Amino acid sequence: MNGWWERHGVPRLIKCACSQGQIMKVRSKVVPLARGRVLELGCGGGINMEFYRPGQIESFSGLDPSPELLAMSHAAAAARGIDADIRGGVGEAMPFESARFDTVVTTFTLCSVTDQAAVLAEIRRVLKPGGTALFLEHGAAPDAGVAKWQRRIEPIWKRIGGNCHLTRPIGDAYEKAGFSVDRQGAAYMPKTPRPFGWVEYGAARAAR
Repeated sequence: MNGWWERHGVPRLIKCACSQGQIMKVRSKVVPLARGRVLELGCGGGINMEFYRPGQIESFSGLDPSPELLAMSHAAAAARGIDADIRGGVGEAMPFESARFDTVVTTFTLCSVTDQAAVLAEIRRVLKPGGTALFLEHGAAPDAGVAKWQRRIEPIWKRIGGNCHLTRPIGDAYEKAGFSVDRQGAAYMPKTPRPFGWVEYGAARAAR
């Protein structure tokens, strides 16, 4: 049952939960900033495809561990006429050479990776000097009462939501990994239970 849920249930849950109206509004503020050679980490589902601006993008690559979500991403790219290099893989060991990309995009991705610090190190590695990591992530809430509920819920939620964590830092994690962070927004998502609803978005660049 767990194997079936991980292969088929979780991808559908992610696709549904991460394409709600309020979330799509925030995606529309982040994704269109991508430029040059772009990598989307956690591209499965193809949810962001509608927000990329073809005139700003030299090439598009994507990476995701889920075969079912990858199929959705391939279909979304084809529907928009995007010539995409979309591969299966994990963020902890990206199959791309160093200093390849101008922009790396992550949206609701770092919550579920196995090793957040390793993924952030890989993002630094594949970015060109002066490149930008655009992020929109949910994570640890700043309010003690909400954070308490996040800690209580997280062990069960990780099992349901494909290793999705509720208590991981976002902007602070980028800074710890050696990025300078332009925090463009941080708030609870409307119409979302607060333990699940704290989001931060912005742009991170490798500190010199």
